[in-house]
Amino acid sequence: MDEDDLYSDAYNDFLSAIWGEGYLSPGGPEEVARILEGLDLTGARVLDIGCGTGGIAVTLVKEHGAAHVTGIDIEGPACATATQRAEEQGLSDRITIRQVKPGPLDFADNSFDVVFSKDSIIHVHDKEALAADVFRVLQPGGWFSASDWLISHDGKPSDDMKHYIASEGLDFAMAPPAHYESALKQAGFENVRLVNRNPWYARVAREELNQMSGEARTDLVAQHGADFVDHNIEIWEAMVTVLESGEHCPHHLRGQRPA
Repeated sequence: MDEDDLYSDAYNDFLSAIWGEGYLSPGGPEEVARILEGLDLTGARVLDIGCGTGGIAVTLVKEHGAAHVTGIDIEGPACATATQRAEEQGLSDRITIRQVKPGPLDFADNSFDVVFSKDSIIHVHDKEALAADVFRVLQPGGWFSASDWLISHDGKPSDDMKHYIASEGLDFAMAPPAHYESALKQAGFENVRLVNRNPWYARVAREELNQMSGEARTDLVAQHGADFVDHNIEIWEAMVTVLESGEHCPHHLRGQRPA
């Protein structure tokens, strides 16, 4: 599958209808604020890994005062939409979007004050390499602040989790919390903290499922077609199962490069 086929314009539009304009993962600006709680981005240079369609980059500038956000993503359609979104918001001078290939970050050492990512590291198989690269591009004293979708344990996923991952049809590389913590500490991060967001998203995902199966279904079908909507309802049903079991456990992740 071509990388650009993973998140098509149609799929991005559907996710935005569920998760908010410009957002390809749940919680909207409120969840971004919770991920960044206690951090001051005023005047900061920020790298947004997995920027998607640019909603988060706009939020980081307009609501959190970032001086400049560099958003990177492997998906061409998403990057095109993110660039257009920045232009429409009059933020082209403060938001730069770059399509990249998977692999090392193509930035000089000490390039950013904050590295942010929302639910995209799940697609990165080598967590240790990414953590080391994030550490490298951060200024001393800078922060890595992110969220991601984790699995609660080592070893093989349950049949329910296998079914969920297969239904998504995406390149998921789920890892447990201890793996993330170890990768961050191995890279040299201090003040490492992980916060389990499973109780929050298990509730919210159930609400999303009820919405798309109920009052929102007619509008979604009119825009995307019944087969597309019904397929995504099946994905949400599979996801809710592993969220409610606790096996799928989204987390906030944070670490600081020593000053």
